[in-house]
Amino acid sequence: MEPVFIIADDHPLFRDAMSQAILGFLPNCELKAVGDLESLRALLKDLGSADLVMLDLAMPGTTGVSGIIQVRAEFPDTPIVVVSASEDPATIRRCLDLGVSGFIPKSSSSADIQAAIENIQLGEIWIPPNIDLDETVDAETRELIDKLNSLTPQQMRVLAMLGEGLLNKQIAFELGVSEATIKAHVSAVLLKLEVDSRTQAVIIMNRINAGFPSSQGS
Repeated sequence: MEPVFIIADDHPLFRDAMSQAILGFLPNCELKAVGDLESLRALLKDLGSADLVMLDLAMPGTTGVSGIIQVRAEFPDTPIVVVSASEDPATIRRCLDLGVSGFIPKSSSSADIQAAIENIQLGEIWIPPNIDLDETVDAETRELIDKLNSLTPQQMRVLAMLGEGLLNKQIAFELGVSEATIKAHVSAVLLKLEVDSRTQAVIIMNRINAGFPSSQGS
């Protein structure tokens, strides 16, 4: 069976360029393209899974870690590689700490894109050559990321929805569970993040997001 890749980016020209680069060495790869997070989630639900999601950091519906969190929470077995105009080591380090399989700058050559995808398909982590990730994330941010990674997939989904400002009953409707179940999830999220309120939990996400590129620079 040929691999299925999803290119999730809001710039059609970039999607086309990435598609051409991939088909240059995987001519039988099935490529899907979406321009926002909701379309990505809907496509993954329809497909059931994909062999690789190439995720822009700042397309509509997501900024920074929020897209990574939601896709990982809903589709934990689907590998994600971040594709971004940013080549900042701290941004790359944060993405890797949140569980992505690689980071491809948009300035990458076709050879680098091929190397990245081939390594990720082998189960390896890929970062751009000559990038030094040592000491690129401060101790406080790393601690916050560790707490975030302690959440279950469902708890991560609940946290992401809290970040969108949804109420418990709205989250319950979206996830198809009772409001009591959501209250239990929220309590567990607050306990694991060691905070006392929903607002403080969202602040943690915002702190991790600090410094990520805007949609204009994605």
